Amino acid sequence: MKIALLGYGKMGKAIEEIALSRGHQIGVTIDNEDEWTTKLNDLKGCNMAIDFSFPSTAVNNMTRCFDLGLPVVVGTTGWYDQLDRMTDLCKAKNASLFVASNFSIGMNIMFALNRQMAQLMNRYPGYSVSIAETHHIHKLDAPSGTAITLANDIADRMQRCQGWQLVCDPQGNRPEPIDAQAVPITSYREGEVPGTHVVTYDSPEDTLTISHSAKSRKGLALGAVLAAEYLEGKKGYHTMQDLLA
Repeated sequence: MKIALLGYGKMGKAIEEIALSRGHQIGVTIDNEDEWTTKLNDLKGCNMAIDFSFPSTAVNNMTRCFDLGLPVVVGTTGWYDQLDRMTDLCKAKNASLFVASNFSIGMNIMFALNRQMAQLMNRYPGYSVSIAETHHIHKLDAPSGTAITLANDIADRMQRCQGWQLVCDPQGNRPEPIDAQAVPITSYREGEVPGTHVVTYDSPEDTLTISHSAKSRKGLALGAVLAAEYLEGKKGYHTMQDLLA
């Protein structure tokens, strides 16, 4: 494949390394608004795009890819309030879109464990559930898309939970009031931490946790390239569950 990298920060460079090692080419990198014009011909020569840009630009990037007939894999988070609109637009334009809040194979195994745990813990109201996530200081959105996925999967399976709430942001701010029925999420931003997510079930008698800690960006980059390989030749909306199946 000839891949367009939309966003050329640390994740973009990690994806470039993995893609080249797997025999792909990087046709163009687009890292600012002007380059959509100055590098348009290079972009048109690509047959796949991978977006790790910013929450503020991801939706516009997807729309442009749809208009160009360019399949796009999106790892940017923080725009999911528009996910339904973008999946509808993908269908309307007969485009190709792959979205994941986390491309790590290990993290997606944790997603499966989290769903099973929530279904089991629904029977035991003595346990309260919470989520904590830690990322590098450059991450703009909080909570992480991965934490939101974990929380939504819990809320879908535990009758005592309704949605999620960020109860402590990276600056230490706490909302008032705290929603007792929402899955509480605490977000931390520290150094260059690639990503750590911990789901905790606590009772007066004991505590159970499941967690995932990324050691580097390499696992995320590999997952994104695998998603691009999977998406090639396909239409419609796809996720990591489709890839892993």
